[in-house]
Amino acid sequence: MSDASQPGGPQVGSGNSNRPQRRSRHELRHLDEKDLIFELVKDICNELDVRSLCHKILQNVSTLLHADRGSLFLVQGERSGTAVAAAAAAAVITTNAPPSPNHEVAANNSNNENNLQRNDQSYLRSRCLVSKLFDVCSRSTLMEMEKKDEIKIPWGTGIVGYVAESGEPVNIPDAYKARHENYFFIKQSILICFDLFNCEIDALTGYRTRALLCMPIKDCNGDVIGVAQVINKLGGEGQFTAQDEKVFAGYLQFCGIGLRNAQLYEKSQLEVKRNQVLLDLARMIFEEQSTIEHMVFRILTHTQSLIQCQRVQVLLVHKASKGSFSRVFDFEANDLAGEDSDSRTSPFESRFPINVGITGYVATTGETVNILNAYEDPRFDPLVDDGIGFRHRTILCMAIKNSSSQIIGVIQLINKFDDLPFTKNDENFVEAFAIFCGMGIHNTHMYEKAIIAMAKQSVTLEVLSYHASASLEDAQRLKNLRVPSSAHFQLHDFKFDDIHMEDGDTLTACLRMFLDLDFVERFHIDYDVLCRWLLSVKKNYRNVTYHNWRHAFNVAQMMFAILTATQWWKIFGEIECLALIIACLCHDLDHRGTNNSFQIKASSPLAQLYSTSTMEHHHFDQCLMILSSQGNQILSNLSPEEYSRVVKVLEEAILSTDLAVYFRKRGAFLNLARSGGYNWAFGDHRELLRGMLMTVCDLAAITKPWEVEKRVAELVSSEFFEQGDIERRTLNITPIDIMNREKEDQLPMMQVGFIDSICLPIYEYIFETSLHASYLDEEICAFAHLSDKLVPLVDGVSTNKQHWLEIAESKCQMETCTNHDRTLSASASDNEETNEQADQ
Repeated sequence: MSDASQPGGPQVGSGNSNRPQRRSRHELRHLDEKDLIFELVKDICNELDVRSLCHKILQNVSTLLHADRGSLFLVQGERSGTAVAAAAAAAVITTNAPPSPNHEVAANNSNNENNLQRNDQSYLRSRCLVSKLFDVCSRSTLMEMEKKDEIKIPWGTGIVGYVAESGEPVNIPDAYKARHENYFFIKQSILICFDLFNCEIDALTGYRTRALLCMPIKDCNGDVIGVAQVINKLGGEGQFTAQDEKVFAGYLQFCGIGLRNAQLYEKSQLEVKRNQVLLDLARMIFEEQSTIEHMVFRILTHTQSLIQCQRVQVLLVHKASKGSFSRVFDFEANDLAGEDSDSRTSPFESRFPINVGITGYVATTGETVNILNAYEDPRFDPLVDDGIGFRHRTILCMAIKNSSSQIIGVIQLINKFDDLPFTKNDENFVEAFAIFCGMGIHNTHMYEKAIIAMAKQSVTLEVLSYHASASLEDAQRLKNLRVPSSAHFQLHDFKFDDIHMEDGDTLTACLRMFLDLDFVERFHIDYDVLCRWLLSVKKNYRNVTYHNWRHAFNVAQMMFAILTATQWWKIFGEIECLALIIACLCHDLDHRGTNNSFQIKASSPLAQLYSTSTMEHHHFDQCLMILSSQGNQILSNLSPEEYSRVVKVLEEAILSTDLAVYFRKRGAFLNLARSGGYNWAFGDHRELLRGMLMTVCDLAAITKPWEVEKRVAELVSSEFFEQGDIERRTLNITPIDIMNREKEDQLPMMQVGFIDSICLPIYEYIFETSLHASYLDEEICAFAHLSDKLVPLVDGVSTNKQHWLEIAESKCQMETCTNHDRTLSASASDNEETNEQADQ
């Protein structure tokens, strides 16, 4: 083989063709020792791949020491337990190991066993030496070496283990001589003895070992991070000299720095990969909500991909599952390669008691458990291995907690590959991983609960929808009734009064409004469905004092009268008019006889659902529920665009009946009316007008003849007083005056204040808006000056205000007279007493 493949040949594994080529072996031999070391240091200083670096180091030390072969072992594992004094170790072992398939070095003689028993067992088993490259000769290539299996040597075992543990070199000049007689040498006044040399590996490989030099590799802190070993000095010397030890140690100082840098780089790459896995897991947790099975399966696969081990388990805890884990998920390293990998998302039957074994201990205490030999730990339950063909060795088990630090499960990693122990670094990663797992499992639990709640809600809504809908028989009876004309019902009259109408008459009157506005024909509303929908709407009004079906019917009648009297239906168009009539009929659905303020004070479920316009949002939701119920879908034949438009206008209109919304929008509308700058072709202007119209119709009783207004006012005040009584009784608060039964005598003046602050401004400007309305452009359809049609509304408000003022004045006069009579009576009584005293 040419020099190009020797240590002096081109770089192997560097992956960088731009680097300068290494000197040939022939060129290196002609350099003096100082230049040679300098050249060999340059060769390794930029190498960051650990395996490639080890290969270069071995080839370079072979060149440097004229050695035939070399091996390099790196320390794995962490310091734990009580450190053992290196000088106290008297390990007796051969230079080479007994034969095994992977050339594993072992020494199990009695002296060594006794030594191991004297030392801290966890310390000895937690660290080991692993051969990155073994038996590298001057002609070996990195590719050839990578095909060989790694060799693992227990800490403190054999020559390599002794050198790693003690930090001292070992130089054996003749291995076969040591085979026939014990070989002694002295290090720091301690007598070290190596047993007979085992030549079986030489027999297997056909190679004869003579001289051996084994040297520790230390980092800049003096910690041993590896052991380099060279075999058979070439040339006439036959054995490695003290000078070789000195040169070897000097070069390995640079190698230690290079190896530490490469290991740090390798560790940083691993951390990058682990961080990426954590980020992927976080993304999965917060973006891909799914079942708990799929969530845990992703957790298991991510864990196994980062910490190579035979098995990963997640065992979940649930309060309802007493005595054992609620669900157990088990994932083996070869599961992904199997055809039934999808089946691994299903949990196994829980057969693990929650108070037994390692998992039970962790689930109970929350402590992390990292053990090197399961069968030597009293907390381990060996019964888990019975009959499954699997044996637990190393275990890392950690609690999974939710955001409240409650234990919701445990994650357990079993048997790390290559019989290595789980390190502190593994613990740190699994701890971080467990936090994400806890968040993911908790979120998925919440997601599953939300799905179940939604399913229950769907079923409940379906049941409620069924019971909220009118029966087909009632709808059929309504359908068969004759529908009188609008004139018969006086639906166009602003003074309309429903006092003499039966409930059936109110339903047929609603049918007449739909027919006269051409909604049935224009929107292809099934007449049977319309009848059932009207009955369902009526059915969903509660039997409260005022905000009941009759109030909704009266509001719809006033909207119908205004739209037809002013011809404003031409402004809004058929779709918006349909939405307005539906909104009027539904604007107080399921009203409980209490207002928004009461819902907030009582912290009702409705107030928790809707923070503003509480009841109005509820009315709208009830309206949509009925519209979407089977057999009540009067909008089913609208196009998607028309349906969306109706629902949007419907929501705006119903929310506009909240007086808080009215006050918020009234200023903009009044400014628009005063300035005359309105244009009904603009959607915002029409929305303002629709909102004001809903308030006008909702408060329309104030415009009716005095008999109607007085009757309605008594109903409203009665409902208000009922709410005040509830507030006083259940909430222990004093109601406001308008709801305080004790202030009933002030009702006339409160009505006057209501008219002045709320009613008159909007009715006057609605009137003025009609009075000053100009024709629209031809695309929208113009309408004429119709102010005289709305005069009765303003007149009705003014008239009723005057009536309330008269009543208030009358009450005031009566109170004055009563007080005067009381004063006269009291004065007369005082005079009588005075006279009696005078007589006495």
